[in-house]
This record gives sequence, C-alpha cells and structure tokens, in this order.
Amino acid sequence: MTIGPREIVTPFRPIPLEVPEGMKPNEFFNSTENLNDLVNNNGLLVSPEHLLLYRKALGHSCEFDCSIIYNTSQTILNPLGRPVRRTQVPAAVKHAWNRMNQILLAYMLETYPDPAEALVLAGEASLDATWPLTSPGVPSIRMLHNHFIVFPMDQLRQAPLADPANPNLTDGGQNSLFQAHMRHVYRRFFAEALDLHVLQTIHSDESQLTLTGYPEGLPCWEIRGGVEALKDIRFWREYDAILEGFLDFYRTFFSQVSSRNAPRLEDLHYPEAVDRVLLFDNDFLGTARRVRERCIREPAYANSIRWQPAFKQLIYRNDTGKLLVTISQNSIGNAITELLGVVVRRVPDATAYVTFEPSLMDRLLTVRERLIAADLGDGIATADWSADQASSRA
Repeated sequence: MTIGPREIVTPFRPIPLEVPEGMKPNEFFNSTENLNDLVNNNGLLVSPEHLLLYRKALGHSCEFDCSIIYNTSQTILNPLGRPVRRTQVPAAVKHAWNRMNQILLAYMLETYPDPAEALVLAGEASLDATWPLTSPGVPSIRMLHNHFIVFPMDQLRQAPLADPANPNLTDGGQNSLFQAHMRHVYRRFFAEALDLHVLQTIHSDESQLTLTGYPEGLPCWEIRGGVEALKDIRFWREYDAILEGFLDFYRTFFSQVSSRNAPRLEDLHYPEAVDRVLLFDNDFLGTARRVRERCIREPAYANSIRWQPAFKQLIYRNDTGKLLVTISQNSIGNAITELLGVVVRRVPDATAYVTFEPSLMDRLLTVRERLIAADLGDGIATADWSADQASSRA
C-alpha cells in the first residue's frame, strides 16, 4: 500500500443562489441571504442560543456530513464583528455547543464503530476576522462553525494520491515555521502551561493514519476514556485549554515578530508560562527575529502574515480506535480534512448526489432526534423534510 494523502471527488446539488455581480464567493457566503439559505433549504435544527445544525450543501462526504454554526447573521450584521472561535462566545452558547458536539460525535462513533471501515472526524477551522474575506484559502463562512464528517475507508483506499503541492495541503508556511524552528518550545509550552488529566500527549507514530501518513508533525493528545469521556465536562474544558494555549503561543510569537522585545500581552490565558517558557527561549525569540527581518525585506511575505490567530482543531479516531485531539496553525484549505491527508474535490452533479441523499438524510434526521430529545433545539422544516420528521429507522 502506498502511503500518502488522498484526493476524493464528492458530488453536490448546485445551490440555487447566484453570487451577485461584483461580489466574490466568500463575500457572498458571509451574507445574510446565504445564511438564510442554510436555514430554509438545509436547516435541520436551531437552538435558543442561535446554534444552527444544517446539512452541508457543499459537502465533503456523502456518507455523513453536517455542521453546527453560531448563526449571528441576523444579530451581528458586520461580518468582521462575528465570533469566529469558541473563546469569543457567551458561556451559555459554549455549553450548548459542547453538548451538541458530544451527541453528534457519540452518534457517529456508534454508527461507525470500526476504524477500518470509517474515518470519523469533527472540528473547526477559524481565521481571525481581520484576514480579508477574498484571500485564497480562508474559511468560506466567517462565523464559528464545526464540521462533522465520516469518510468510508474503502473510498479513501481506492482514491488516487493527492498532489503534495495541492494548495489545500499547504499551510502558508505557518506549521512548517513552528515545526522547523520551534518544535521543542511549542510542545514544552503545552506541557508546562496546561494542567491536563483527560487528555494525554501521544506520539506521532500513533497519531498518524497509516493510509495517508497524516497528521504531519502536529501535537496530538489521546482522549483517555474514549467516547465516554465526551460526556464529562472536564474533557471539553481541556479541549478549550488546548485552544487557549495555542492562542497564547501564537499571539505571543507574532507580537515579538511585530516589535522586538515587546512586553507580554495583557490578556493571556497562561501569562506565567508565557514569561517562563516563551519569553526566555532563544529558539522562540530567534525565530521571531528571522520572520521580522524577512517581513522588512519582502513586502509580499509581510502581506501574507496572519497577525491574529488562525487554526484548525479537531477530534478524530485513529487506526486503533483511539480518539485524538490535534490543533494546527494551518487555516488554508476548504475544511479540517486536509489535516488528516484527505483532499476533497467537490463537483456539481445532482444525479450522483441523489443516489446518496436518502441514506445521508436518514442519518442526519436520526441525530436530529437525539438533539431534540436532549432539549438542544427544535426541528426546522424545509421543502424536503418537516420539522418533526423522523428517520426511517425510528
């Protein structure tokens, strides 16, 4: 078996919306009109906290694929003012968000129990609102949203190898920068700043998928207790702690790139560890100097810098059935799938899509029932399903 990233083709039904003349697709995707389409044509459930569960119109998998979005399109019209990561939402929203994630993940793992048959993953991609909407590779919707995806392993095994230079597999130099020059201090910071009990560090050879060889060089943690641990709020707090630690590292590094010997940022999650580990580390500060000097010499490079945090964080199941967490500086690409070496080429093909649609919708309606039963929202009616429609498995 040849090891390497795979490229699959996923059909979708063309969206019945036209991008207005003069607008870029990503600008339109963040409009109130497009978000209305998510609700009216693809919406499955909405919670009182404005968390919307919807079928992916431009999906990554026809096996199982949906998203939850914190839909602020009606309450915050300024696209640059909308929350883009979990640390920016009210506590009540994050509590409901975590419960919804737990139920969806539990359903996916129950429905697909064998890691040899299905790749199960869930997570989010986030790019700070200061990054231009029209730049290539940015998330198409600039609001906090999660992906829940299952790929049949047979489909991945039969798929051709992806081009390693495919833009969706590149990271804009961010991950390679951290990996090549600050690998040890990056991992040391996580180890010393975070007090983890449910999550434990796992070696790369255990975290990589045998088929793709991904993730490549990313820190990974095992969820001790597996799917049962997802019912424990301590896991979700530690999942947030990983993100908070990442944000502190990222923001501190680029503050030093911006200004030599800059004072420690005031609003950090782990200020003591930043002082002790980062701001006294020669590799960390030396790399900041290297990037700063290149920014001065090369305008194009300086223009590409993401001064505010960009990341992808996900939960996935490895080859042996362990649940793992990883996080990456990479926010280029059309989803979290590239972190696991899966490139998705989506093609408009309504005829092919309808062959998968009944079973896909059956699974989505089943998980919707579980969310409703847990008092996490009310069903949404569309032209294709009613607000209280049960799956055929009910």
